[in-house]
Amino acid sequence: MKNVRANLCLALASLALPQFVLAQKPFEAITGKPFESAIPKDFYLEGNAIPTAKRNAILVHTPGGQRAIFSLIDTTGYSSNIIAKYIGMIVTEGDVTLCGKKITVGSYGFGWERPAAGDDKPGTFSLYNQAGSEIAKCTSTRDAAATLPRPLQIVPGQDGARLYAGRHYIELR
Repeated sequence: MKNVRANLCLALASLALPQFVLAQKPFEAITGKPFESAIPKDFYLEGNAIPTAKRNAILVHTPGGQRAIFSLIDTTGYSSNIIAKYIGMIVTEGDVTLCGKKITVGSYGFGWERPAAGDDKPGTFSLYNQAGSEIAKCTSTRDAAATLPRPLQIVPGQDGARLYAGRHYIELR
């Protein structure tokens, strides 16, 4: 009788396994001590240790269960090509898709060209490796309905999330 019960439990568990594997969690913000200890003081790009803006940083669990950090960086006082190129950084412990391109474990800098306030035109998001080579570029959408836009935020959705810089966003998966 014990073997029948064990086999029945094993069969039921194996039926539920595919649904469990297919169900992914949404992006989820991490706060408190884990956030405080994860955000780096400086971020290294193109030979420069650039300060991060902790007040404009986000730590999330990705749908795959890994962590990812998104933060604005302070390029004040750096060369004009650094100031023109970068506004933020990303560090990920797992795969994330930005601009339709899958990026793997690593650290990246990003830039975001946006039109003037009140202009409904799209922006341009650019992703760079730490050496400064562009690895992805896409158009960002302006969300006119955003009521209180923040400098940087992630808004989870059903199929991923949106990474916002002010009113402009790109899709994350």
